[in-house]
Amino acid sequence: MRGPRVRAPELTARGGWLNVDAPLSLADLRGKVVLLDFWTFACVNCLHVIDELRPLEDAFADVLVTVGVHSPKFTHEADHAAVAAAVERYDVRHPVLDDPDMSLWRQYAVKAWPTLTLLDPEGYVVAQLAGEGHAAQLERIVAALVDEHERKGTLRRGPRSFRPSAAGATPLRFPAKAIALPDALLVADAGHHQLVRTDLMGTGVLARIGSGERGLRDGAADVARFAEPGGLTLLPHGVAPFDVVVADTGNHVLRGVRSADGTAVATIDLAAALTDARTVTGAVPDVLSPWDVAWWPARRLVVVAAAGVHLLLGWHPDGGRVEILAGTTVEGLRDGPALDGWLAQPSGLAVDGDRVWFVDAETSALRFLTSTGELHTAVGQGLFEFGLVDGPAGHALFQHPLGVTLQPDRSLAVLDTFNGAVRRYDPARGLVSTLATGLREPSGAVVVAGELLVVESAAHRIAPLRAEPVVEPARAVDETVHLPAEITLEVLFTPGAGRKLDDRDGPSTRLTVTAEPAEAIGSGAGTGTDLTRTIRFAGDTTLHVTAQAAECDDDPTIEYPACHVARRDWAIRVRVEASAKPRLTLVLPSGDTS
Repeated sequence: MRGPRVRAPELTARGGWLNVDAPLSLADLRGKVVLLDFWTFACVNCLHVIDELRPLEDAFADVLVTVGVHSPKFTHEADHAAVAAAVERYDVRHPVLDDPDMSLWRQYAVKAWPTLTLLDPEGYVVAQLAGEGHAAQLERIVAALVDEHERKGTLRRGPRSFRPSAAGATPLRFPAKAIALPDALLVADAGHHQLVRTDLMGTGVLARIGSGERGLRDGAADVARFAEPGGLTLLPHGVAPFDVVVADTGNHVLRGVRSADGTAVATIDLAAALTDARTVTGAVPDVLSPWDVAWWPARRLVVVAAAGVHLLLGWHPDGGRVEILAGTTVEGLRDGPALDGWLAQPSGLAVDGDRVWFVDAETSALRFLTSTGELHTAVGQGLFEFGLVDGPAGHALFQHPLGVTLQPDRSLAVLDTFNGAVRRYDPARGLVSTLATGLREPSGAVVVAGELLVVESAAHRIAPLRAEPVVEPARAVDETVHLPAEITLEVLFTPGAGRKLDDRDGPSTRLTVTAEPAEAIGSGAGTGTDLTRTIRFAGDTTLHVTAQAAECDDDPTIEYPACHVARRDWAIRVRVEASAKPRLTLVLPSGDTS
């Protein structure tokens, strides 16, 4: 017996509507089956769902209306202009309601991205499904609703016409990445579903590879088809019958292209080739979303950043074998043995000897994989830790970076996409600085003749940015203290009134300790969950401490209590003095409730 029906909350949000001439209401949609897609454009699984829904929308065009409800995770995603650009970038054709305050998310009790909520023709909620891969189940539910409400006389047939945003006429459209050929740049022009050969400054188009029609077809430059191509890499001569490997992101495959004549000569089905590797981690979904590729000479293979399944893969041109290099398909940030580690949408790659550097977009992290199979995190703290902070790596923050490029001095240029910035990480000193801000979603870069050329994706262009030595900004020091060579560091934290520590998903506290210079700490540096630690100093230093605690409202009557994060950074100048008190006590205030 069917339980009590729940009336759907009205479709209103501060951000307003896209792809329609006038706002929609539930009354406007009465008589239609309505599918609400709660998504955010940084979430690769949400992008998969947009593609999954297209056949369903075509099959039920006269009775089904899909409404995308954009619910942001990152600060940048709350910008209406950024949402509008994403709707165009990903060819979203149905109406989209921009909900920057996530008010509808809360009213519909949504807990995860993506979530699909189905409303019947009378405006009642009939189903809610989280995650991707629900197309077949949705088809059955929609068909049953159509049959039921046609019999009741409450179904209204007839297609609704909407107004998708129109793409502008620019030589490049949402370019993703670029590489340097001997006499040109090769750009992955994702918005045009093409590869574009430009001059070495990225300004003049010399040739196009691909018909411009989204699809999957090998062949000559004018007939080949791609779908939102992303990363590119050059192969050494003789390794394969092509010299460029393309991450054909929307098709979830790799493509082999001859740069000399633009012929697409091979399609590499990564999912099919992963058959042997599945025994390591179990079944791997087919929607891999390869975001970037890089040739790794130390292993003589192509590394693939498979953002859609949170893995680094390795494709061997000699035989076509594919192996899992890092990850378990669990989304998160965990270092250690690579096949036990957690990744979160790896999206950009750079190779330096026996290391593969990569940016993990969803944890806003810069990480690396060694040739011995170990994962390490240089910058980054977790799925919901992001911002724009320079300084020691343990304190620095990015916001959803999508690219990383090795520079001539072996520092890393990080394309800090959602901060609209290019950042620099110096591995030798463990420091992060900012090279430039004010860019529109930079997603890749390439060094040509000493200049860093940035793929400024949302500005539809390649922009030069000279890679010059950076003078690190001085950091403010909170105080100077005298301490002996060995101390106990203690951070005191007490949850606020009516709150308790949130340990549902593991330890709720985190302590990070670094120093300038780094060698001034003999032991005790790094990140851990205990707020008390022994530190040994090798000399005078500036000690950088970051403490964090997660606390939630302690009310057993509330199923999903509000939670808060308390965080504070300290910079303390330490003068080593044998007779000083061997304890340093800091106080972390409870999180702000405002």
